[in-house]
Amino acid sequence: MTRTGSFPIGFRRGWSDWQKKSIKELAQWARSSGFALLDLMNVSIQDLKSVRDAGLDVGSIDLLDFGRIIADDPAARKELIARNIEYVRRLAPAGAKVFFTCIIPADPAKTRAQNYALAVECFAPIAHACAEHGAWLVVEGWPGGAPYLANLCCTPETVRAFLKDVGRGAGINYDPSHLIRLGVDHIRFLREFAPHVKHVHAKDTDLDAEALYEYGTQGAAFAKPHGFGEWTWRYTIPGHGVARWGEIFRILQSAGYKGGVCVELEDENFNGSEAGEKAALLHSLDFLRGV
Repeated sequence: MTRTGSFPIGFRRGWSDWQKKSIKELAQWARSSGFALLDLMNVSIQDLKSVRDAGLDVGSIDLLDFGRIIADDPAARKELIARNIEYVRRLAPAGAKVFFTCIIPADPAKTRAQNYALAVECFAPIAHACAEHGAWLVVEGWPGGAPYLANLCCTPETVRAFLKDVGRGAGINYDPSHLIRLGVDHIRFLREFAPHVKHVHAKDTDLDAEALYEYGTQGAAFAKPHGFGEWTWRYTIPGHGVARWGEIFRILQSAGYKGGVCVELEDENFNGSEAGEKAALLHSLDFLRGV
């Protein structure tokens, strides 16, 4: 658990071979290493059972095909909404209480207002299904890649509107790394939206002031960007960036947050090998326990 707030610590299941191979083996390693919960991608009821049989709780699970829900084709949107409502209705009674998504438009060239209207149309029915089954739809503010940065609910403007327009069942997956990358004050954001936070990702961002001087916000002509980042910033494990974790946990504690804190491992210094990724997760666990 974290020192401040006593929040259980877990991690998000990644895409590397050792994490994908067997959910049972991954859960057993997580438990033996001291983690308390796992975030999962698309799962079955048996997957939830495997995690619990290992002595862990389930943090969040991903919506189905969430990158395609805001489709251009109305029939495709309707089909994906229906599939996800059924997914919630099937898995929430089995113990899945936090359903994770990002708001990713199919057509990033549309105006943000146009894509926002589609986002509300698509995600409101899913959020309401979550509410009916004692669960939450949590939105993470991953902005997407350059040049569009078209994803929504990444900044206060659209988060505020989404929570109001969608209403019941809608919550936030708080991840300070994306806010820092975008230049949004991650502490001020949390102070405003803490009552709506239903899950937390522990990921950090390192900012390179020298690179910002060299390239500005345009990007470089000759240098390569960072893995899990660009030229002037990169995602890191918690404690290797500029996020103020002590203040984050104090705000969450004051707001009565009852969920977990799950490491989302995206760090060029560790990703790419089983040994490196396990070291990163264990280092993150030790860091968060001391905050």
